Amino acid sequence: MLEQILCIDDDPITLMLCKKVITKSSFSKEIITAPNGEEALHHFNTLKYNNKNKVSKKPELIFLDLNMPVMGGWEFLDHFTSKSYSEFNTAKVIVLSSTIDPHDLAKAKKYPIIIDFLSKPITKPMLEYLKKKMEL
Repeated sequence: MLEQILCIDDDPITLMLCKKVITKSSFSKEIITAPNGEEALHHFNTLKYNNKNKVSKKPELIFLDLNMPVMGGWEFLDHFTSKSYSEFNTAKVIVLSSTIDPHDLAKAKKYPIIIDFLSKPITKPMLEYLKKKMEL
């Protein structure tokens, strides 16, 4: 079981479903959410500021939607993989998208932090697959 995961999605129903499925599957002890990439980066900035570079609890896994207002998934990844967020880059990313566009699949391969690209909605079998893949 993971200690903490972060779900980034602009759809409140998707976030609610993620929380329910993850909780029922005993996949993570804590689930935090953000409605877009900007809010997610704000969360990491707050962790940095509050802990003065001694980050104690940080997400081990991020479920990331690509198409969101304010700041989408690709823009979030560009910021998150920069030196500014290097202390958080141990987190792995699962792209959760409602459409599996071949262009997006190809682009995802350019980010080593992305370990999988899955179609929405999140399901219990999907989490079982990820447990095996991540050796949890």
